[in-house]
Amino acid sequence: MILGIDDAGRGPIIGPMILAGVLLTKEQEEIMKEHDVRDSKTVTQASRLVMEKIIKENSIAYKIVRASPELIDGSLTSGTNLNELEAKMAAKIINSINKDLSEKIKVIIDCPSVNVDSWKLSLLKYLEKTENLEISCEHKADANHLSAAAASILAKVTREEEVSKLKKEFGDFGSGYPADPKTKKFLVEKGKEFSNSGIFRKTWATWKKKYPEKTQGTLADF
Repeated sequence: MILGIDDAGRGPIIGPMILAGVLLTKEQEEIMKEHDVRDSKTVTQASRLVMEKIIKENSIAYKIVRASPELIDGSLTSGTNLNELEAKMAAKIINSINKDLSEKIKVIIDCPSVNVDSWKLSLLKYLEKTENLEISCEHKADANHLSAAAASILAKVTREEEVSKLKKEFGDFGSGYPADPKTKKFLVEKGKEFSNSGIFRKTWATWKKKYPEKTQGTLADF
Protein backbone atom coordinates (compact mmCIF):
# COMPACT_ATOMS: atom_id res chain seq x y z
CA MET A 1 0.00 0.00 0.00
CA ILE A 2 1.08 3.56 -0.63
CA LEU A 3 0.37 6.52 1.66
CA GLY A 4 0.86 9.91 0.02
CA ILE A 5 1.02 13.11 2.06
CA ASP A 6 1.00 16.73 0.89
CA ASP A 7 0.21 20.21 2.20
CA ALA A 8 -1.75 23.26 1.08
CA GLY A 9 -1.61 26.79 2.42
CA ARG A 10 1.92 26.76 3.79
CA GLY A 11 2.76 30.32 2.75
CA PRO A 12 -0.39 32.49 3.14
CA ILE A 13 -0.69 35.19 5.76
CA ILE A 14 -4.44 34.47 6.09
CA GLY A 15 -6.08 31.16 6.95
CA PRO A 16 -4.96 27.66 7.92
CA MET A 17 -2.33 25.29 6.63
CA ILE A 18 -3.74 21.89 5.65
CA LEU A 19 -2.06 18.49 5.41
CA ALA A 20 -3.75 15.47 3.87
CA GLY A 21 -2.84 11.81 3.56
CA VAL A 22 -4.32 9.23 1.19
CA LEU A 23 -3.73 5.47 1.48
CA LEU A 24 -4.01 3.54 -1.78
CA THR A 25 -3.38 0.09 -3.18
CA LYS A 26 -1.63 -0.32 -6.51
CA GLU A 27 -5.03 -1.03 -8.06
CA GLN A 28 -6.47 2.15 -6.61
CA GLU A 29 -3.53 4.11 -7.98
CA GLU A 30 -4.59 2.90 -11.42
CA ILE A 31 -8.08 4.28 -10.77
CA MET A 32 -6.49 7.64 -9.88
CA LYS A 33 -4.56 7.50 -13.14
CA GLU A 34 -7.69 6.69 -15.16
CA HIS A 35 -9.41 9.76 -13.72
CA ASP A 36 -6.37 11.96 -14.37
CA VAL A 37 -5.80 12.73 -10.68
CA ARG A 38 -2.69 14.91 -10.53
CA ASP A 39 -0.94 17.70 -8.68
CA SER A 40 -3.63 20.08 -7.41
CA LYS A 41 -1.71 23.12 -8.68
CA THR A 42 -2.32 21.99 -12.28
CA VAL A 43 -6.13 21.72 -12.13
CA THR A 44 -9.06 24.04 -11.44
CA GLN A 45 -11.09 23.97 -8.23
CA ALA A 46 -14.05 22.56 -10.16
CA SER A 47 -11.90 19.64 -11.32
CA ARG A 48 -10.48 19.19 -7.83
CA LEU A 49 -13.99 18.77 -6.44
CA VAL A 50 -14.69 15.98 -8.94
CA MET A 51 -11.36 14.34 -8.10
CA GLU A 52 -12.00 14.70 -4.36
CA LYS A 53 -15.09 12.50 -4.62
CA ILE A 54 -13.21 9.88 -6.65
CA ILE A 55 -10.31 9.86 -4.17
CA LYS A 56 -12.53 9.49 -1.11
CA GLU A 57 -14.55 6.69 -2.74
CA ASN A 58 -11.51 4.79 -4.05
CA SER A 59 -8.99 4.88 -1.20
CA ILE A 60 -8.44 2.60 1.77
CA ALA A 61 -8.23 5.58 4.09
CA TYR A 62 -7.62 9.32 4.12
CA LYS A 63 -6.86 11.82 6.86
CA ILE A 64 -6.90 15.63 6.87
CA VAL A 65 -5.33 17.80 9.60
CA ARG A 66 -5.41 21.57 10.02
CA ALA A 67 -3.09 24.15 11.57
CA SER A 68 -4.85 27.42 12.35
CA PRO A 69 -2.98 30.74 12.18
CA GLU A 70 -3.01 30.77 15.99
CA LEU A 71 -1.41 27.32 16.16
CA ILE A 72 1.19 28.34 13.59
CA ASP A 73 2.00 31.56 15.45
CA GLY A 74 2.08 29.75 18.79
CA SER A 75 4.48 27.17 17.41
CA LEU A 76 6.80 29.72 15.86
CA THR A 77 6.93 31.93 18.94
CA SER A 78 7.68 28.93 21.17
CA GLY A 79 10.62 27.79 19.06
CA THR A 80 8.95 25.26 16.74
CA ASN A 81 9.54 26.32 13.15
CA LEU A 82 7.11 25.64 10.33
CA ASN A 83 9.04 22.60 9.10
CA GLU A 84 8.91 21.02 12.54
CA LEU A 85 5.19 21.76 12.86
CA GLU A 86 4.60 20.15 9.48
CA ALA A 87 6.60 17.08 10.59
CA LYS A 88 4.29 16.78 13.62
CA MET A 89 1.22 17.09 11.39
CA ALA A 90 2.50 14.50 8.90
CA ALA A 91 3.24 12.15 11.79
CA LYS A 92 -0.30 12.65 13.08
CA ILE A 93 -1.64 11.49 9.70
CA ILE A 94 0.68 8.48 9.57
CA ASN A 95 -0.04 7.46 13.17
CA SER A 96 -3.79 7.72 12.64
CA ILE A 97 -3.85 5.67 9.43
CA ASN A 98 -1.20 3.15 10.52
CA LYS A 99 -2.59 2.61 14.03
CA ASP A 100 -4.30 -0.73 13.40
CA LEU A 101 -2.38 -1.86 10.32
CA SER A 102 0.41 -4.40 10.08
CA GLU A 103 0.75 -4.53 6.29
CA LYS A 104 3.77 -2.88 4.74
CA ILE A 105 3.14 0.71 3.72
CA LYS A 106 5.29 2.92 1.55
CA VAL A 107 4.91 6.51 2.73
CA ILE A 108 5.62 9.20 0.15
CA ILE A 109 5.73 12.75 1.48
CA ASP A 110 6.12 15.98 -0.45
CA CYS A 111 8.96 17.33 1.68
CA PRO A 112 8.52 20.98 2.77
CA SER A 113 12.19 21.47 3.67
CA VAL A 114 15.19 21.99 1.41
CA ASN A 115 17.03 19.52 3.66
CA VAL A 116 15.19 16.26 3.01
CA ASP A 117 17.30 14.08 5.30
CA SER A 118 17.05 16.44 8.26
CA TRP A 119 13.28 16.80 7.86
CA LYS A 120 12.85 13.02 7.70
CA LEU A 121 14.69 12.70 11.03
CA SER A 122 12.28 15.26 12.52
CA LEU A 123 9.33 13.25 11.24
CA LEU A 124 10.63 9.97 12.65
CA LYS A 125 10.70 11.44 16.18
CA TYR A 126 6.90 11.70 16.19
CA LEU A 127 5.99 8.32 14.70
CA GLU A 128 4.47 5.76 17.06
CA LYS A 129 5.51 2.71 15.02
CA THR A 130 7.75 2.33 11.99
CA GLU A 131 8.41 -1.40 11.59
CA ASN A 132 5.93 -1.71 8.70
CA LEU A 133 6.81 1.62 7.07
CA GLU A 134 9.11 2.56 4.23
CA ILE A 135 9.35 6.35 4.24
CA SER A 136 10.33 8.46 1.26
CA CYS A 137 10.53 12.24 1.60
CA GLU A 138 10.85 13.94 -1.77
CA HIS A 139 10.57 17.30 -3.46
CA LYS A 140 7.76 17.50 -6.04
CA ALA A 141 6.25 14.22 -4.82
CA ASP A 142 2.80 15.56 -5.73
CA ALA A 143 3.90 15.80 -9.35
CA ASN A 144 5.64 12.42 -9.42
CA HIS A 145 3.42 10.07 -7.37
CA LEU A 146 -0.33 9.48 -7.65
CA SER A 147 -0.80 9.00 -3.90
CA ALA A 148 0.82 12.36 -3.14
CA ALA A 149 -1.15 13.97 -5.97
CA ALA A 150 -4.37 12.62 -4.43
CA ALA A 151 -3.31 14.02 -1.06
CA SER A 152 -2.60 17.39 -2.67
CA ILE A 153 -6.14 17.45 -4.07
CA LEU A 154 -7.74 16.81 -0.67
CA ALA A 155 -5.48 19.35 1.03
CA LYS A 156 -6.18 22.05 -1.57
CA VAL A 157 -9.93 21.45 -1.61
CA THR A 158 -10.03 21.66 2.19
CA ARG A 159 -7.95 24.85 2.19
CA GLU A 160 -10.28 26.43 -0.38
CA GLU A 161 -13.32 25.45 1.69
CA GLU A 162 -11.78 27.01 4.81
CA VAL A 163 -10.92 30.19 2.87
CA SER A 164 -14.48 30.38 1.53
CA LYS A 165 -15.86 30.23 5.08
CA LEU A 166 -13.51 33.01 6.20
CA LYS A 167 -14.51 35.22 3.27
CA LYS A 168 -18.19 34.89 4.16
CA GLU A 169 -17.38 36.14 7.65
CA PHE A 170 -14.67 38.72 7.01
CA GLY A 171 -14.97 39.74 3.35
CA ASP A 172 -13.01 39.00 0.19
CA PHE A 173 -9.27 38.96 0.92
CA GLY A 174 -8.18 37.21 -2.25
CA SER A 175 -5.98 34.13 -1.99
CA GLY A 176 -4.53 35.05 1.40
CA TYR A 177 -0.97 35.00 0.03
CA PRO A 178 1.23 38.06 0.82
CA ALA A 179 1.96 38.80 -2.86
CA ASP A 180 -1.74 38.92 -3.82
CA PRO A 181 -2.79 42.59 -4.37
CA LYS A 182 -6.25 41.88 -2.98
CA THR A 183 -4.72 40.32 0.14
CA LYS A 184 -2.38 43.31 0.52
CA LYS A 185 -5.34 45.71 0.25
CA PHE A 186 -7.32 43.71 2.83
CA LEU A 187 -4.35 43.71 5.21
CA VAL A 188 -4.07 47.50 4.99
CA GLU A 189 -7.79 48.21 5.25
CA LYS A 190 -8.94 45.47 7.64
CA GLY A 191 -5.81 44.23 9.42
CA LYS A 192 -6.29 46.38 12.51
CA GLU A 193 -10.04 45.72 12.68
CA PHE A 194 -9.63 41.94 12.53
CA SER A 195 -6.30 41.82 14.32
CA ASN A 196 -7.59 39.53 17.07
CA SER A 197 -9.96 37.45 14.94
CA GLY A 198 -7.50 34.58 14.50
CA ILE A 199 -7.35 34.74 10.70
CA PHE A 200 -3.90 36.33 10.36
CA ARG A 201 -0.48 34.73 10.85
CA LYS A 202 1.12 37.49 12.88
CA THR A 203 4.55 35.87 12.86
CA TRP A 204 4.77 36.49 9.10
CA ALA A 205 7.17 39.28 8.08
CA THR A 206 4.37 40.91 6.06
CA TRP A 207 2.27 41.37 9.20
CA LYS A 208 5.19 42.52 11.36
CA LYS A 209 6.19 45.11 8.80
CA LYS A 210 2.67 46.54 8.58
CA TYR A 211 1.83 46.22 12.28
CA PRO A 212 5.09 46.25 14.26
CA GLU A 213 4.83 45.44 17.95
CA LYS A 214 5.00 48.53 20.10
CA THR A 215 7.97 48.51 22.44
CA GLN A 216 7.75 49.94 25.90
CA GLY A 217 8.98 53.52 26.04
CA THR A 218 11.89 54.67 28.20
CA LEU A 219 12.53 58.03 29.86
CA ALA A 220 14.83 58.88 26.99
CA ASP A 221 11.82 58.87 24.66
CA PHE A 222 10.20 61.80 26.48
